[in-house]
Amino acid sequence: MRYDEYIVRYLTIRNVPPGLSEQLEREKRRRGRSLNQTVIDLLSTAVGVGAPVRSNGLGRLAGTWTADDLRSFEEAVAFTEQIDEEHWR
Repeated sequence: MRYDEYIVRYLTIRNVPPGLSEQLEREKRRRGRSLNQTVIDLLSTAVGVGAPVRSNGLGRLAGTWTADDLRSFEEAVAFTEQIDEEHWR
């Protein structure tokens, strides 16, 4: 490796449009990472450097249900657990 490959580079981005800034903040919260690391990950993926960060987007929902939420869901889908004897003859 060359010496200049070890130098940490800094990048300042000016005039970030409000919509982009809001989306970056949302993505930062979704990933649970810093804004800096989120931008590095997104740029790396966009230009094909390093492994892409893949997510189905469901991770943010994990562990968010309360006991009441679970009970309500189970009550709402209970009818799907019943066997229709007419269909099994």
